[in-house]
Amino acid sequence: MIHTTHLETQIGRLLVACTDSTLTGLYFENHRGGPSSAVIASVPSTGDVSRPRKTPLVRDLDRQLDEYFSGKRKSFDVPFDSHGTPFQMKVWQALCDIPYGEVVTYSELARRVGNPAAVRAAGAATGRNPISILIPCHRVVGTHGDLTGYAGGIEMKRRLLSIETAPYGK
Repeated sequence: MIHTTHLETQIGRLLVACTDSTLTGLYFENHRGGPSSAVIASVPSTGDVSRPRKTPLVRDLDRQLDEYFSGKRKSFDVPFDSHGTPFQMKVWQALCDIPYGEVVTYSELARRVGNPAAVRAAGAATGRNPISILIPCHRVVGTHGDLTGYAGGIEMKRRLLSIETAPYGK
């Protein structure tokens, strides 16, 4: 059974989807291509009921995100499970292999998954990442370092990159 709740973080409200032991989704409040409206509608938005499943996993995720946003954490150890096509899974694994503080281009990402011609497909898979921040799709940039396409918006991408590196302005 998937449970949902919201976390109020230093970068805004995040929607968490998880089982009792595994994170299955982490979405920005205005996440493009995010969870279905049925999932979002099932999460209460006010009062104590907005955190109906503040499980140990969610508390640990909240703590680790706070440490990350404060610049004290470079990696996460919250167990997560993402589901997608075999190609999406390859791309998401490649995203996890991008070190903290580094960026790669979509072309490089396509090369890393073994299909240099699949730049657009790698971009599309990146855009369908169900676990923002932990699967660091914000570390992928355009050919000349431009900030392009991000489910949380370009300013959010810039903000996340600035946590990991010097302010990112391209």
